[in-house]
Amino acid sequence: MEIPKNLTGLVAATFTPLTSQGEINLPVIEPYVDYLVSKQGVRKVFVNGTTGESVSLSLDERKRLVEEWCQKGKDKLEAVIVHVGCSSLKDCKDLARHAAETGAHGIGLISPSFFKPPNADALRKFLQEVSAEAPALPFYYYHLPAMTGVKVRASEVMEGIKDMIPSFSGVKFSDSDLLDFGQCVHKNPDHWSYLYGVDEQLLAALALGADGAVGSTYNYMGSHMNKVLDAFHSGNLEKARKYQFQMQEVLLFAIKNGFGLAMNKKIMSDLSGLSLGHPRLPLVPCDPAKAQTVVQKILSMGEQ
Repeated sequence: MEIPKNLTGLVAATFTPLTSQGEINLPVIEPYVDYLVSKQGVRKVFVNGTTGESVSLSLDERKRLVEEWCQKGKDKLEAVIVHVGCSSLKDCKDLARHAAETGAHGIGLISPSFFKPPNADALRKFLQEVSAEAPALPFYYYHLPAMTGVKVRASEVMEGIKDMIPSFSGVKFSDSDLLDFGQCVHKNPDHWSYLYGVDEQLLAALALGADGAVGSTYNYMGSHMNKVLDAFHSGNLEKARKYQFQMQEVLLFAIKNGFGLAMNKKIMSDLSGLSLGHPRLPLVPCDPAKAQTVVQKILSMGEQ
């Protein structure tokens, strides 16, 4: 696979398959790839992100997962983007080098969240040091303030960043602040990728110039959300709103039933038939009966 010049369309933020003993379950990756491509029409993945429980994995586990996704995704996936964020700068650099050596098509980096960068300049310097370890790979800033607690606007982080990071290629914007997202698009080059990460607001982001989206629900609702993209790009806003509203109804129903990473993972397991296992502690398994009610809600969309 050639390294894509930019990212468009849906990118699945992948779950990490775990065995009943809590160990990474690599044999699941190949059927996972096939499921995304054949059943969901999703050919790009974001590996070892929040959905993938990256902060709960060891460096060795993260590397082995990347190797498996790159190997099993070869000639099937269009892009394997690897999240390399850690609290340690040295660990981030190690993962960035490994991603480049393994054949990934890009790297993403979230802000450190224990010792937090005090301002945009400090965060840019952190991003710069990591990106320099894989200068040939497209580099994406992963903006997720709800989890990191870093309240620096993404649009501020991106000010002057092209001069510091020649490989900078865009942002994975996982926040509901559409003002900030709009300024990211408005003030920066058209050839960068502006990927929105709040699945239930995708249509609004498209109107502001999003090139695509990275999200967990695209693992099992990708075929549905591709309809939002198709309708929007064909100029049929009424149809695009219809599909987006259906997705919102599902997510609102899921939230009322305790939606979180554990339920999200269980829903994917039930819908795909893949054995993804429970999340790793400190997260705990969800109520399988409640997850099943959400699964039935998703399946009923096909009847509407």
